[in-house]
Amino acid sequence: MPEFDSRDPRTPAFWDERFEREFTPWDRGGVPEQVRGFVATSQARNVLIPGCGAGYELVYFSEAGWDATALDFSPAAVERARAITGQWSSRVVEADFFAYEPAAGLDMIYERAFLCALPRAMWPQVAKRWAALLPSGGLLAGFFFFDDAPTGPPFGISRDELDRLLGGDFECVEDAGVADSIPVFAGKERWMVWRRK
Repeated sequence: MPEFDSRDPRTPAFWDERFEREFTPWDRGGVPEQVRGFVATSQARNVLIPGCGAGYELVYFSEAGWDATALDFSPAAVERARAITGQWSSRVVEADFFAYEPAAGLDMIYERAFLCALPRAMWPQVAKRWAALLPSGGLLAGFFFFDDAPTGPPFGISRDELDRLLGGDFECVEDAGVADSIPVFAGKERWMVWRRK
């Protein structure tokens, strides 16, 4: 593993350094199968993708006719995503998730390695922001990383902790294993859909 100067995942510099040095073990290079199945059957159409990284899902959602916005606070991640997303590159926004205000109401927030990228102390702030951005009936759908390793990223969570974190504002309506995980998440992630109460 390369040596890095930046050690604080709460800062854009941490992620810039990793994107610039092409050290992105969380990048699967495409869209997971469960996202494809979900997009084919969901009624949601306006989705926010926080911590979008390379932006593969932005392309997939957009080509399926969704109004998708990808968000990252790392300039290097945004640059990479814009290069990858082609005709959809204008939908990649450089912004802080905690301050960003969508132009239109959301039906869904897509979770893919955003929560686990941030230190555990920030998780209540993430959950509160998810709840604030979604209307009643809105969906928080994606992949959640379960692990008890003390360091990260990725920072894993237990199922009980996740229930406590989200249970006040969301109800879990789907919970399934993941068959096509990349090595860093293999055997430790689940596809979940949470509905805003």
